[in-house]
Amino acid sequence: MPKLLVVYDSQTGNTEKMAEAVVEGAKSVSGVEVVLKYYVRPQELEEASAIIFGSPTYHHDMTLPIKNILEEAARANVQLRGKIGAAFGSYGWSAEAPKLISEVLKNKFGMRTIDAVTTILYTPDNNGLEQCRNLGKTVAEKIAKV
Repeated sequence: MPKLLVVYDSQTGNTEKMAEAVVEGAKSVSGVEVVLKYYVRPQELEEASAIIFGSPTYHHDMTLPIKNILEEAARANVQLRGKIGAAFGSYGWSAEAPKLISEVLKNKFGMRTIDAVTTILYTPDNNGLEQCRNLGKTVAEKIAKV
């Protein structure tokens, strides 16, 4: 069964709410194992068919825990080429983190990324949570077909 891994960090709880909605959307697709994690070891990334990272934007960057996971994976030479990758996150004044994560997934790890990152200003409302559910569902559908 294909596995979708959702890895996130949250400073105020907003990105956590988004992560839970991403998982909810992904679980609406049958035949896909969906796992939500706050931290993963590099090897866990290799075991997934697709990975969605969530990070709030903090000082125009992704948070340190997410950056550390990506750097650990790079040092461990984790093979993610060809897997589906996506990013989401909340922000207060700028929204760089999901874009930066997506670039790393595509350019460093060779993942097939979902180009449109999902960003939400402050706390996600019903419309924002629906965007997150759609992201999870879209990625799950892509790996369910494989």
